[in-house]
Amino acid sequence: MQQQELDFFLGALSPTGFSSYYTQVVKDAETQTSALLKAGPGCGKSTLLRRIAAHLEEQGETVELIHCSSDPDSLDGVICGARKFSVVDATPPHGAVHKHTFS
Repeated sequence: MQQQELDFFLGALSPTGFSSYYTQVVKDAETQTSALLKAGPGCGKSTLLRRIAAHLEEQGETVELIHCSSDPDSLDGVICGARKFSVVDATPPHGAVHKHTFS
């Protein structure tokens, strides 16, 4: 099986303000392991996410890349369904993510 890289956005500005689907995608992915990154700007969250995605792809896994709606060159998350694993940026405006209880 050949790995794939799937790119998408989970948040956007709308006439009613910022709309986020982070909680929904993590819940829908039924991940067993979820890591939430919280740190200030420029700390390397996106770089870490890119390295995680590259490592998974090197292992032959399909990864889903969540791009930042305000900066498409920045990553806000990586999901690997086959490994039931996700890691997402939980800093604002993604604040709804850290309120979700993961089991």
